[in-house]
Amino acid sequence: MKTGTSLPPDGLTATRTCPLCETPGAVRIHADGGRRYYRCGTCRLVFVGEESLPTPEEARGQYDLHTNHPDDPGYRRFLSRLFEPLNAALSPGSRGLDFGCGPGPALGRMFEEAGHRVREYDPIYAPDETVFEEQYDFITASEVLEHLHRPREELDQLWDRLRPGGWLGVMTKRVRDDAAFRTWHYRLDPTHVVFFGIETFGWLAARWGAEWTAPAADVVLMRRRDC
Repeated sequence: MKTGTSLPPDGLTATRTCPLCETPGAVRIHADGGRRYYRCGTCRLVFVGEESLPTPEEARGQYDLHTNHPDDPGYRRFLSRLFEPLNAALSPGSRGLDFGCGPGPALGRMFEEAGHRVREYDPIYAPDETVFEEQYDFITASEVLEHLHRPREELDQLWDRLRPGGWLGVMTKRVRDDAAFRTWHYRLDPTHVVFFGIETFGWLAARWGAEWTAPAADVVLMRRRDC
């Protein structure tokens, strides 16, 4: 990934194919710091060009700067925005997967304390691929979606691991309009490479035939239909 450098020419069209809905013609809406950002006209995802995706080593260097701890009350309050509405929707003793748990898997512990059973996965800190051989009543992805390099593939994989009636609970800050995006601090993290808007979740729900709700400004819950 090249950061802090001048941008090379962007070709004749300055458009890209969306990594989520795979529609061509996403238009460049901003460029700075060595990165270009594009918005898809179909699903409304905003994403960086492939040349700006961080390497695994660069990503880990950034993630290792985080100091979140499972017992930190402030961190738990932050996660409660996802935990509380999702926990209220679950049956007792549900089985879940915390996808992208990071080095301090607090969210999974919170669900275990509430009586659920949770497995954890993180491509860097808990890379146990056997988690994808099972089915779950719920899957969480807290502050994860913005890091996905292949969002269509990775989100479809999670959705396929849900049992009928299961829940996918995500927490990620949502992009608004292009003007707000240009001054948005959230995009400055070099590992944040895709940005979802409320319209993007609507597109996903339609693709999956899911029921969905947005109980908080940065939380979305999607339920897989029973049949």
